[in-house]
Amino acid sequence: MKIALYCAGTPADCTSLGVSGALFPSVPNLVVSGINMGSNCGYHIVYSGTVAGAREAFLKDIPSVSVSYDWQDTLFSTLSFPVGGKSSVDDFTLAAEACIPIISSILAEVKNKKYPSGCFLNVDLPTNVTQHKGYKLTRQGKSIYRTGWKQVTSTTRGKMLSTMTMDTDAKMPVEADIMADASQGSLIFQREVEGAQIVEDDSDHKYLKDGYITVTPLAALSPADVGCHTYFKDWLPSVVDHTSPSAL
Repeated sequence: MKIALYCAGTPADCTSLGVSGALFPSVPNLVVSGINMGSNCGYHIVYSGTVAGAREAFLKDIPSVSVSYDWQDTLFSTLSFPVGGKSSVDDFTLAAEACIPIISSILAEVKNKKYPSGCFLNVDLPTNVTQHKGYKLTRQGKSIYRTGWKQVTSTTRGKMLSTMTMDTDAKMPVEADIMADASQGSLIFQREVEGAQIVEDDSDHKYLKDGYITVTPLAALSPADVGCHTYFKDWLPSVVDHTSPSAL
């Protein structure tokens, strides 16, 4: 019997509940978080809810993988890349099928007790997933999409930016009821993509835009550059000179 449940929480909440033993009698062999509507590469990994869902399982010593699809639509056309096109909800089925070899291989390694415990995987699928160039092992890069805010008079449910790279697909059901209206005394702001800081190196974002399915091992720590540690090693002892209000 197949069971599907809905959890009104963050992806990390969903994972935490699912592996807790309170909802299911056993712990899963693998946790899959996603498929997210929009890529999760570069700095976007830091605040991705999809990645956080996989990270939650990793912190509980359960193998996990986060999966994101590089959704493209008219909103993103000004920031288009060579592997472009327009996405539809049908692409999520294709993306899921493209992940089967990865998931099957992970489960085989888990069964044979060979799967590494020190990381989890972040998988991104290109827009034109049926024409992908293969699987590419990558590392997290520093690319990021810059956003701004515009004041608007009203907002409706169904309008969204997921990972700041796409608009709602025309095929998806949209509820037209008003969530808020400026005439009611509210200030309403809408997030907009303003540009991108793309680092063209051998990292996840580049290979994803080149048409590969990227596979990036991640862990939970976020260490700073060595230079920062060197600076603060000398800086920290001096903070005692700034303990009084007169030093400010």
